[in-house]
Amino acid sequence: MFDLSIFTTAEGWITLLTLTFLEIVLGIDNIVFITLTSDRLDPRLRSIGRHVGLAGAFLMRAAFLSLAAFLTHLSKPLFEIDVPFFHHGFSVRDIILFLGGGYLIFKGIQEVLELLQLRELKEAFEHTPNEKPHVRKRIGLLRAVVTIMLMDIVFSIDSVITAVGLSDHLFVMIAAVFIAIMIMMIFIDVISDFIETHVEMKILALVFISVIGVLLFLDSLGINSHIEVLGMHVEKLMVYFSMAFALILECIQMRYNVLKNAYLKEHSHDVHSHDLQEESSQHKQKETNSKQE
Repeated sequence: MFDLSIFTTAEGWITLLTLTFLEIVLGIDNIVFITLTSDRLDPRLRSIGRHVGLAGAFLMRAAFLSLAAFLTHLSKPLFEIDVPFFHHGFSVRDIILFLGGGYLIFKGIQEVLELLQLRELKEAFEHTPNEKPHVRKRIGLLRAVVTIMLMDIVFSIDSVITAVGLSDHLFVMIAAVFIAIMIMMIFIDVISDFIETHVEMKILALVFISVIGVLLFLDSLGINSHIEVLGMHVEKLMVYFSMAFALILECIQMRYNVLKNAYLKEHSHDVHSHDLQEESSQHKQKETNSKQE
């Protein structure tokens, strides 16, 4: 089962690198979900929740991979629905994607609506001096970790099945998952803090989670292109590309705002003088016009 001789061959190392890359790419949506879930924790527990959640995700995936024989049955239909214009056999995988996709859609839309209602901002300004401002409902560490672990099943089911199809060596598959999880652990706090600090990034993350939920929901119904690239349907790859494109645009806009504000702060005296000159010029023009009349 744990034959290390595979690493004496080029095939073993290529397989390890390929699986690690796939686990990282396919784990982007999981990182976003972990960030949004840990945001509900007490600030002192957020980093712990993220890392413990990722450790739990590793255990879930390792257990999944150890049941490789069971995974081959996840795609076998348990029952079929045959109605006009729709025919699909539902497997365990489809049921998991159906429930997980529905939850992500609900979660994403709910969080976006809360942001757009400015609930926290309004409560911070509108409460009376003797009244304590409403604190956003927190969740416990255990609940956050369990939620992350359960949702990891939804996010990882396709990547795990892909890993089983790419390699016959369990140790290689578990090693790839371990390396990917360790890389995520290193960067999870930086990514999470960045998303939490910038509201526009949080909105982008919520929309991304909702769209991924829609794709998972449709996939559970057998509605997809059936074209796969890098072990995922091409429409999911397009969502990732769109997400990266939007992220780059946001980063450019944010950098522009930083540079603009720094320039205005540095030349604030010149700007103020220029405004006074414009006001004086406009005032003189009005006096000239009134005299002419």
